Amino acid sequence: MTDYETLSGEIPSKVRKFIREGKWNQPTSGLSNGYTQANLVILPEKYAYDFLLFCQRNPRPCPLLEVLDTGDPFVASTADHADIRTDIPKYRIYRKGILSAEVPDIRSFWQKDFVTFLIGCSFSFEQALLENDIPVRQIEEQCNVPMFRTTISCKSAGIFKGPLVVSMRPMSEKQAIRAIQVTSRFPSVHGAPIHFGSPEKIGIHDLSHPDFGDAVTIHNGEIPVFWACGVTPQAAVMASQPEIAITHAPGHMFITDRKDTAFSIL
Repeated sequence: MTDYETLSGEIPSKVRKFIREGKWNQPTSGLSNGYTQANLVILPEKYAYDFLLFCQRNPRPCPLLEVLDTGDPFVASTADHADIRTDIPKYRIYRKGILSAEVPDIRSFWQKDFVTFLIGCSFSFEQALLENDIPVRQIEEQCNVPMFRTTISCKSAGIFKGPLVVSMRPMSEKQAIRAIQVTSRFPSVHGAPIHFGSPEKIGIHDLSHPDFGDAVTIHNGEIPVFWACGVTPQAAVMASQPEIAITHAPGHMFITDRKDTAFSIL
């Protein structure tokens, strides 16, 4: 397998090639620094309008970056020469809301009625955090970001409903204030945190056991800071039970050719 340090500075097309060739099957946080990453949801066309409306009603966890034409697996706007069936390290297959498989590519699952949604990811603002001397613990520890279901309900749309999922990064209070300022510039990739300091107020009671991803170290003097997370659609898929849905495995993102700065409002 290719090492993390090599891919952190590579251009997205080369990283996607490594992924396509099976040379990288790990989380993508910190890869192709400076380039936007995206969450994935693929659904049959009959569910597409409901899901589009779900995203519009819940823009913090589901900021849309691109929607592909029905049956088309090739990314047209956010990346060149990218095949959504092969260019993500790990995919999840859900059938009626139940996770049935995790696979390295989805060519054998592809249907001509599939509609693909690419959704902004908080990995995209992590380079800006690092440039402001704000730690990104899962990059330091080379693991997946911790993600948690909350007791906050998303706004429903058609068949889709479910809880807000958040990602968590620990930092000092001073760093948290700066992180709010930095990430507010990136509304297309989740923007500012939705909560910090008291996880129980949003229904999280054990930071050492995330619902998705890996636990990370929280040092003395640090507080947990929570951002809306693009795994929220997976929680909606589990709650809403469409006949089939395909997503990225949490933390295993699609790396676009768009610079993070393209999604900054300042």
